[in-house]
Amino acid sequence: MNSESAIEDRYHVPALARGLQLLTQFNREQRELSGAELSRMLGLPRASVFRMLCTLEQSGFLERCADGVNYKLGLGVLRLGFELLASMELTELGRPVIEALRERSGHSAHLVVRDAREVVFVAKVAGRNAMFHSIQVGARLPAHATVLGRILLSDLSAAELAALYPEAGLSAYTPKTPTSLAALSELIAQDRERGYGVSMGGYEAGISSIAAPVFNEQGRVTAAVSISVPAGRIDEPELAPLIEAVRAAAAQMSERLRHQPEQAAWPAKTLNRKAA
Repeated sequence: MNSESAIEDRYHVPALARGLQLLTQFNREQRELSGAELSRMLGLPRASVFRMLCTLEQSGFLERCADGVNYKLGLGVLRLGFELLASMELTELGRPVIEALRERSGHSAHLVVRDAREVVFVAKVAGRNAMFHSIQVGARLPAHATVLGRILLSDLSAAELAALYPEAGLSAYTPKTPTSLAALSELIAQDRERGYGVSMGGYEAGISSIAAPVFNEQGRVTAAVSISVPAGRIDEPELAPLIEAVRAAAAQMSERLRHQPEQAAWPAKTLNRKAA
């Protein structure tokens, strides 16, 4: 064992590591778990798991369910998540950009990133329409079913996209959802060629979205800027200036990330092409 490994082992705290591992067992499919289930999943004695559950519950990271047996993630985890989002350079750089986009467009503006097969909203500014409440920070949506996801997936090669979606069929949320890898790839290619993406009621009826890519200093798509419009369809006279506003915001965000003005990697295309 080398000296670096010895130092790491010396300062490793097994109890803390097990507690963090316990928290990661909760997910979208397993929102509530019992002590017995966690004991089996972690391969630990029930007494040890019970002590961790009590500690995490007292700290606010877990909550006891109404049945008195199961546990679920508590607000402590949510607070950590929001603190992380608030501390991200991307969020700090992007907030003034999406605030300006909201003022220019009048609609809710967002900054999103991709986490595997999901898009995650890391910053948002509500639109002027008080009757329309856009999605909240921290929310996740399926990447393949949203124009935001298509923009963020556009940086992947065909092989990388196939590895991410190996199944024969993809889940459908509306009749417009691509349900195969071939259909998804076609939509991604169209968005890449245009330099932006538009979805009119594609993921949620009555809501349209416009998104454009944000590039980092290596020229890779690292985020997307978007607006949500409370309408199932956007007429062409209104659509063009909204697309221009979103693309300008995404370009500005790319410049802020790179700390120098450069052209985005995608070619600029005419704004009046129809959305897929």
